[in-house]
Amino acid sequence: MRLILLGPPGAGKGTQAQRLVAKHRIVQLSTGDMLRAAVAAATPVGLRAKSIMDRGELVPDEVVVAIIADRIDQADAKRGFVLDGFPRTVPQAQALDRLLAERGLALDGVIELKVDEGILIKRIETRVAEMTARGEKLRADDNPDVLRGRLVAYRAQTAPLTDYYARKGMLKSVDGMAPIDTVTAAIDRLLSPGGTGKAKATAKKAKPAKAKSKAGKKGRKAAKSLKKPAKKSAMKSAKKAGKKKPGRAKSRTKRRLTKAG
Repeated sequence: MRLILLGPPGAGKGTQAQRLVAKHRIVQLSTGDMLRAAVAAATPVGLRAKSIMDRGELVPDEVVVAIIADRIDQADAKRGFVLDGFPRTVPQAQALDRLLAERGLALDGVIELKVDEGILIKRIETRVAEMTARGEKLRADDNPDVLRGRLVAYRAQTAPLTDYYARKGMLKSVDGMAPIDTVTAAIDRLLSPGGTGKAKATAKKAKPAKAKSKAGKKGRKAAKSLKKPAKKSAMKSAKKAGKKKPGRAKSRTKRRLTKAG
């Protein structure tokens, strides 16, 4: 199983990725982790990335894609993977498509965690206030202003990926604001064989059958209405015929008795 998780910072992608890893026995591929691992392993692409980062420059897409290519070729990724934090842009998504196609692989789905950005900011403001009150040390990302900046960057760079994958028919969305277990259950339903698609197909098949039954009822009613007049006229004819026969027989008997007298 090969998946991509999409969603803004704070949407819970990391949590859901870990659950997918445990359930499906696949690996989680985080761009940051892969970069650090490549640098630590001193691979050719890792050394190239290190020199770029040492100069304070952003690692270009081609280097990131090369690192991902090395990682998915490893034995533990053969069963599948979930990408968290990549791709971030449409060009990166296109590069990933080419990379997978070269290996005869394809994505099984792209899951978007839809969230309310306003609520995310309020959550981090509450967390910062609580940590400060307890005298705990804040992390660099425990900052509402930092989160706002990251959300702006997400909308500009990563949000267009939803349209990109939607056009491919691969995008599936869940409510990321729901409780963690509820989000996990929703993702499981989307990934189950024939989950939502099967339900839609069943609904479509049921409609013609319903229409057919209505038509059958109308036809039976029409047939009954046609049969009723015919039945009534037949009964009337029988009654008339029944009345005439005894009358004729009676008159003939009277005439015979008269002649005989």
